[in-house]
Amino acid sequence: MRNQITYILLVVLFGLLILIRVFEDELFYDPYLSFFKNDYLQMDSPNREVIKLTLYTTLRYVLNSIISIGIIFLFFRDRSIVRFSTVIYAIAYVVLLGFFLYFVVNPRQEDYYLFFNFRRFLIQPIFLLLLVPAFYYHKLRQ
Repeated sequence: MRNQITYILLVVLFGLLILIRVFEDELFYDPYLSFFKNDYLQMDSPNREVIKLTLYTTLRYVLNSIISIGIIFLFFRDRSIVRFSTVIYAIAYVVLLGFFLYFVVNPRQEDYYLFFNFRRFLIQPIFLLLLVPAFYYHKLRQ
């Protein structure tokens, strides 16, 4: 019975990550969503409200992080892994947000591709894709 509940919770959490991605235009203020879908290397940076953009990016990062940490907990059932993941997410947020704000405040066309990739780590659950295999490998080695 416990395995069935775990699988259901995992499906729900992965579903929430998918819903965040599907409804990103409606849920979050981000003028860069449409900007990066076009030929952004040849365009000027879009008009943006820096504080509003930062708050919505933070909200999206927090939602993705909480869901991802929940998935990690369900996979491994180890509080030390959850604590370590939380620390990784917190440190990554501070570092990535610094770069994000630099690129938002100082938009230069030659930096768009680099900005695109830093932004991707903030708005998508990429750390989940990195941490789960790393923790799995760690558990196998023990």
